[in-house]
Amino acid sequence: MLRLVPMLLLVLLALPAHAAERWETLPPTPAPIPAERSGQVDGNGIRIHYAIYGQGSPVVLLHGGLANADYWGHQILALAPHHTVIVMDSRGHGRSSRDSRPYGYDLMADDVVALMDALNVSKADIVGWSDGGIVGLDLAMRHPGRAGKIFAFAANTATWGVKDDVEKNPTFAAFIERARHEYEAYSAMPTAYDAFVEQIGKMWASQPNWTDTQLKAITAPVWVVDGDHDEAIKREHTEYMAATIPGAGLLILPNVSHFAFLQDPMLFNFAVLHFLGDR
Repeated sequence: MLRLVPMLLLVLLALPAHAAERWETLPPTPAPIPAERSGQVDGNGIRIHYAIYGQGSPVVLLHGGLANADYWGHQILALAPHHTVIVMDSRGHGRSSRDSRPYGYDLMADDVVALMDALNVSKADIVGWSDGGIVGLDLAMRHPGRAGKIFAFAANTATWGVKDDVEKNPTFAAFIERARHEYEAYSAMPTAYDAFVEQIGKMWASQPNWTDTQLKAITAPVWVVDGDHDEAIKREHTEYMAATIPGAGLLILPNVSHFAFLQDPMLFNFAVLHFLGDR
């Protein structure tokens, strides 16, 4: 038995000190997918970059803050056989421009409506991640005739729902740094990333702050969704959202974080397709 001890020690020393859990990883941003139709349209005072895939009932995918439409690559492939999938870069993000107005969720929701108008889309379901989920809920409140079902992933409806020092989380910090390089590659103002983050940060610090009354006025079908290890959003806030929005569903995806759509796209896509009635 004693002879086995040195061998056992060698095996243990050969093992990695810590194998990262799925929720601790930040998989690569999907490569851009060639679109059947893409370009830029003028709307709400800016140039909005968009791309369209597939056919069927329209679904608009709205990315999170600091990101761009490329992040939806896995979802585009899953949804395009069932839907007309529309992705866009939010104002000042990716390939879209911005004007001098401060960032705000009402303004960004109006951008979505402007794109839908330009594409002659009267109504669409919304799948949103983080800021995109917030914009989806904003659409449900302020443009109820334009938004169908709302899949709000990793969103918040009040500033108290965001965890303190989220930017210090290693996974989230890695995302912020990755977003810098993507911003530099796509933006018409590639050296302005730090100012861009500062301006978005001001929005995050003060918005959204919707009341119970506003949330209870939502009539669209809503799923409130998050990962069980979200670095940014407090679980109690996610549960509060689902309990306050009338008829909302609550779904907590296992072993994933704020970046579930990259970490476990098969599970994330199944949830979206089920919500939209395709599974």
